[in-house]
Amino acid sequence: MTIQVNSDKNIQASESFITKITESLHDSLSRFDEFITRIEVFLADENSEKQGSNDKRCTIEVRIKGQNPEAVVATADDIGLALKQATEKAFQLVKTRTDKLKSHS
Repeated sequence: MTIQVNSDKNIQASESFITKITESLHDSLSRFDEFITRIEVFLADENSEKQGSNDKRCTIEVRIKGQNPEAVVATADDIGLALKQATEKAFQLVKTRTDKLKSHS
């Protein structure tokens, strides 16, 4: 499973932060490792320098073998919280899709 992290110019994604994201996603989704080929994370601050609520966005695109890519999105006041919420949504998405694949086998 390949995990790639991207951020817009308003989010400072240091190497340690990217490592933390990668490890967190791997821990959460490793049980589906045989099904997932790639995960892409997109981090963005929708309001740039302005303050606002729910302006940090995390999009996680999951590519499951033999399926079209699917994405989940979460927004929050904090990028860490948006990441956590998006990871939970990605887990549910992958669980649902892999359960369907297993039942059709």
